[in-house]
Amino acid sequence: MSTASVTSRPGAVLADLLPASRTKDIALVLGGAVLTGIAAQIAVPVPGSPVPVSGQTFAALLVGTALGARRGFLSLALYAVVGMAGMPWFAEGASGYAMPSFGYILGMLLAATVVGALARRGADRSVLRTAGAMVAGSVIIYAVGVPYLALATGMSFSAAIAAGLVPFLIGDALKAALAMGALPTTWKLIGRQG
Repeated sequence: MSTASVTSRPGAVLADLLPASRTKDIALVLGGAVLTGIAAQIAVPVPGSPVPVSGQTFAALLVGTALGARRGFLSLALYAVVGMAGMPWFAEGASGYAMPSFGYILGMLLAATVVGALARRGADRSVLRTAGAMVAGSVIIYAVGVPYLALATGMSFSAAIAAGLVPFLIGDALKAALAMGALPTTWKLIGRQG
């Protein structure tokens, strides 16, 4: 299948540009999990918060968008399961599930699935649509992560928002801006080559 026919086909995500095979799907799922684990190591502690700023949220959204809902979900599920089993590849080299920030990992799993489904509907093809997908993914991550943080630490919900949401908004806006530039540009470049 040529690249030109894939890019014009509705429902395609970037991973669909590669020849279809079970081996490819397995490699993409493993690669998405590893990318997320590596990106999680780019972590900066936030004073007053048990949650660091890390690259794992950006990687999770990028993996979901590039791989689609099914492969994105499987990648983040693999990332979560392997991390819970003891692989120290959560942010700051953490592992397990008994940490206050584990809710964000669960949120990333859901967010990767949703942004992957949105990408199948063309949400990664333009700057504005990509922005919408990234915002939706971030909202899902926080919708799971912040309440989990409150429950895990005994914080009030307002304290969890102050510690687990507010300090990350600027960084998330920057991550969304990167995605807004990278994803539509990739599609345009592929379209020119096809």
